[in-house]
Parts: sequence; structure tokens; C-alpha cells
Amino acid sequence: MSIERVSVTKKAKAVIEQLREKHGELIFHQSGGCCDGSAPMCLAKGDLLIGSRDVCLGEIQGCNFYMASDQFEYYKNMHITVDVSKGRGSSFSLEIPLGLRFMAISRLFTDDELKNIRPIET
Repeated sequence: MSIERVSVTKKAKAVIEQLREKHGELIFHQSGGCCDGSAPMCLAKGDLLIGSRDVCLGEIQGCNFYMASDQFEYYKNMHITVDVSKGRGSSFSLEIPLGLRFMAISRLFTDDELKNIRPIET
């Protein structure tokens, strides 16, 4: 059984469903760049061109989760849980007008998890 690199909380799942009803298919991208730093951004599918250097870590609530490859170097040994909190982020993410922001909570994989980790997709 493969260990997933990314998961999502129940609270964040509900927000994703709300956003999907309004915007259709969604993706997540975490760049580590400007705006909200390394916060995951939720975007309508097609609103962001996935670059050749971006990697897909997996799927959360039916949405592919991408990360810039240079950012992945910092996260390659970590599990990410996407959660949501009240507050206004400074990115282009779709939850911002709701007065919410997605955030990435990370932890190191255990040695046993690393043996069975899900490979990234490029």
C-alpha cells in the first residue's frame, strides 16, 4: 500500500466542495514563491499553466496537488495536510473572498513510510 504525500482535513474538504460548486474542476499548487509564500493555492483548472518543472504529489478531494520542483526539494521527505483557517491570505487562491485561507501542515515521514511512499508524477 502506497503512502500518500498529501491529505486534507474534513474542514478543508467542505470548503473545496463549496468552491467546486462555484468554479468547477479545481487544482492546488504550492510554489514557495511570492504572495502567500508556501501556502497552497486553490485555482480553477486551467487558470494556471502547470509547468514542466512542477510535480504532482497526489490528489486531495478530487483535485490534483502540484508543487514547484525546487519547493519539492524541501518537502520530499514530508507529508502535507491541507487545512483551512479563518483569515485573509494574500494570494490568488479561490477561498480568499470567503475570508478563509488554505494552509499546509507538514510533518516528516517515518522511516517505514518512506519505504512505501507514493512516487511523484512529472
